[in-house]
Formats: sequence, C-alpha cells, structure tokens
Amino acid sequence: MLRAIVLCLLSVCVLCEDSRVVHTTQGPIRGHRSSTFDGFVFYNVPYATAPTGRDKFKEPGPPPVWEETYDAVNRQTICPQPSIFAEITGVPNNTQEDCLIANIYVPNVDEVLPVVVFVHGGAYIVGYGDMISPENMAASKKAIFITFNYRLAGHGFLCLGTEDIPGNAGMKDQVAMLRWVQKNIASFGGDPKDVTIAGASAGSSAVDLLMLSKMTKGLFNKVIPESGANTAAFSVQPDPIEAAKEYAKLLNYTGADDIHDLEEFFKSTPVEVLNSVNTFSRTDATFLVGPCVERKTGKEIFLHDSPVNILKSGDYEKVPMLYGFASMEGLLRLMLVANDVKSDMERMDKKFSEYLPADLAFDTPEEREEVARKIKNYFFGSKVDEEDIIDYVNYFSDVFFTFSTLRSVKYHVEAGNNEIYLYEYSFTDEYTPLVPFTQIRGATHCAQSMALWTPKGVPESTTKEYLEIQKNLQEFWINFITTGKPVPEGSGLPEWPAVGRKWSPHMSLGRAVELRGSLLKERALFWEEIYARHYRYPQPPPTPPPKRTEF
Repeated sequence: MLRAIVLCLLSVCVLCEDSRVVHTTQGPIRGHRSSTFDGFVFYNVPYATAPTGRDKFKEPGPPPVWEETYDAVNRQTICPQPSIFAEITGVPNNTQEDCLIANIYVPNVDEVLPVVVFVHGGAYIVGYGDMISPENMAASKKAIFITFNYRLAGHGFLCLGTEDIPGNAGMKDQVAMLRWVQKNIASFGGDPKDVTIAGASAGSSAVDLLMLSKMTKGLFNKVIPESGANTAAFSVQPDPIEAAKEYAKLLNYTGADDIHDLEEFFKSTPVEVLNSVNTFSRTDATFLVGPCVERKTGKEIFLHDSPVNILKSGDYEKVPMLYGFASMEGLLRLMLVANDVKSDMERMDKKFSEYLPADLAFDTPEEREEVARKIKNYFFGSKVDEEDIIDYVNYFSDVFFTFSTLRSVKYHVEAGNNEIYLYEYSFTDEYTPLVPFTQIRGATHCAQSMALWTPKGVPESTTKEYLEIQKNLQEFWINFITTGKPVPEGSGLPEWPAVGRKWSPHMSLGRAVELRGSLLKERALFWEEIYARHYRYPQPPPTPPPKRTEF
C-alpha cells in the first residue's frame, strides 16, 4: 500500500513539473511547461552567433556557453527586417543583429522521438522562427519540433563573392541550426539520426536547397517543402552583382561602379538600415536578394552550382519528400500589390514583358516581346482585365511556385528519387475569402501550412469540414515524419503512392481526399517548352578585380 501511494505521488509530481533542465554542449538550459500541449518549450536558445558590425555578412560563429542555468523564456527575438512585416502582422519588431535563436517544443514522453526543424517563410526578407505554431503537431507526442531565426534580406543574402560578403549567410545559419541539432537534440530526447526538415514559402525553397548542398550531408533524412521549390526564380539570384547594385541604389548609394566600393558601402551600413528595403512589389517573380550560387574561394560554400544542374546530375543525397502546393498560390500577388489588383492588371496588359520571371533570358528585346506575347495569349488571350482574374492568379501561381515545384519533381524523379509524395491542397469553406470580381473561393499561398502550423495571431476556421481536413493533414504529415510515408501500410487512409513520370499520381487534399493523375500537366508542359529555350542559369559572382591603388 505504501509503495503504491509513493508511486502515485511521484507521478503527480511529474505531471505538475513546471520546468525542465536539459544539459547541452553550451551548458544547462531550463525550459518551461507549455500551456497548450503536454510538454515543455525551450525558447530563445542561441544555436550560433551571428557576426556583427563590419563582419555581419560572414558565416555564423559557435554559440555562447554558460555555467549557470540558461532560462529559456520567450524574448521575442527577431532578426532585422523591413518594418512592413510588423505593420501588417502587429508583431513587436524586437530586432537585434545577433538574432540566431531556436525554440524547441518537446513532448512529455519517456521515449526517443524523431525531430522536425521548420524553416520559416517570408521571401527571405521578413519573418521569424516562431511566427508559426507547432503546438498542435507537438500535441501528437510523435516528434520534437524546432523553429528558429536566420539572417534576412541584405543582411542574410547579399552575395558579392568577396571574402567579407561571400553570400548565403542566411543559408549558412540554417546549416548551423542543423549541426546544432546533431550535437544537442539527444539531450532533449530527440533522435539525431531521424531529422525531418520542413518549411513554407521561402522556407520551402530553403529546405529544397538544403537538400542539394554539400554542407548538409547526413544532417537530415526527410524533407517537406510546402509551397516553394529550389528551381523557383526567387530561390537563387540569377546575377547577384546586378542585384547588389540595385539593392544599393534603393539605399541611396551614389558611389562608384566598383565591387570594392560597393562592399565598403554595405559593410559600413548599419544592419537596421540595410534591411529597411521593401522589395515585395517587383514584377519579375523575385524579391531581388536571396540565396546564390557562390564563387569558389577555398572556404566552405553552401551552393556550388545551379539547382537545375545539381538535380540533373543526381549528385546529391536523395531522401523521401512530401512535396506540394495550394491550388491558388497566385493569390499571394494580391497581397504584394496591396490589393490594388485592377491597376496591376492594367499595367500587365500594357507591358506584359515586365512580368516575365527573372530566370528567363533572351537574345534581343524583340525576342523577349515575342515570348511575352506567346505567354500572354496562353493565359489571357489578347487582353488582361478583371474577367481574367482566375487566369491572373494561375499565372502568378506558376511563375512563383507551381511550375518550379513540378520542374524540380521531374528532375528528382529522373535522378532516381522514387520516394516523392506529391499533393495539391484545394480546401475552401465559407471562411475562405472570395477571389476579387468573382464568387469563387480559392486555397491561397501556403493554405496547407496555415492549417498545419497555425500562424500566431491568425484566427482559424472552425467548421466541421475544416477540422476534418486539418486532422487529415496532421495525420499525413506525422506519418511521413515518423515513417517516411504519408500513408504507411495498414493505416486505413487512402492509398498514396510515390509520384512517377509526368507528375502522376498526386493526392488531392480538398473537401475530398483522393488520389488523382497528373498535376497541372498542360500548364507544366507549356512552361517546359518556354524554359527549354530561354532558361537563364544563375551564375556565381565573378572573381573581384584587384583593389584600386590610391596614389
């Protein structure tokens, strides 16, 4: 009897435990019990050190160490970024230059769990790790979930190919996060040999790029890109030097057309000023700066060649992928033009060639206009106006997200990856806004991610149908995280085979969940023909010329 009472009291103490201390390579860390799931959250844990001042573009350094227990509470640390993000979301803009922190969500279980590292979106320009909420997924008690910050905008993605601004600082932060996981996650109860990387939008592009990098070998074994691909126009800068010059002009740079003067300007510009530039409203399907193909300098580089070349070569680690997008990704364009879609369509009608993606190249202006007419005619006919709003959405879906996803899937399959599970998310209900000028509702950019990883501060639909699709999504994703397949044998869910040639089959995730054939085959084949003739392979920065000697 006495033994039973003691055991009962001990179990009550465990359930009432309001904090937990974990010993890491940096020192002890105290996390606190979550109010939303049975487990603990370790907020604001430094996983690396961002160099500051004139060294701010270099690779991240090792994280700090401590002897006293570090209290891992939420300090709302955010990397410097344009103020528009705080204005739109209402998130406190608590930015700091050394911003490389992680948030670890640990279910309260006595077993070793798989690990999910989630890369936030935001066009590589804005956002922060905990802008999404993994609590619902952590409540499954099937995995540990990690969100984290990485350097953004000019701070993270200017790429001059010089010693001090080599490029891809933000991507090297992400690699540092994955290396931190390998060293420390076992202390939290995670399995360092079972790590899934996931991301939405630019985060989706990022995890797709991480899969191709030589720096990431052995750091993860599954990938979930949600609405973004490594071959997208915004994923890799076509010409990083030209992008840097344009970025400098937006900061009122008036110096010489010299790479060393440009480098000095960026190094001496405070990061808050550097990252104040808003590049969201561009018409070329890019956000100006982002990851780049790096110049070989003898140091470790993140991306050594264009994603298309790497995919075609097959020279990368192939792992299972859960890969897809929403049916109306192009609704993002409405937000980017501040909902002034009518004016944008009028401009598009008058000068369609300005809206071609930046990863297309032409020998002459006449050739550019000829291809623009061909694409315009395919999507809109002779005129772009409000009656073509769905075609407008489809066009921006393709140039930002859908075609590049299908293109990457094709190259993956041809390279021998037979474990890619393709989907399209199309669920809508009465809470889904109407597309302007119509009575049609559409699943917007990253709608599946918003159902899975509910953005903080965003109200959720609570219809019975929404809760059902949310439940299905969580089950598919958890299955994939734990087994490498969204539908393991004997699960009772609809069969979901890996995708093969011509983007078939794929899972349609809507009011009904059903397996279908080719995904957007006609549009994909149209774009394939365009890109076969006019693709602009991204180039690394050239070797900088010698510095001028002043006499």
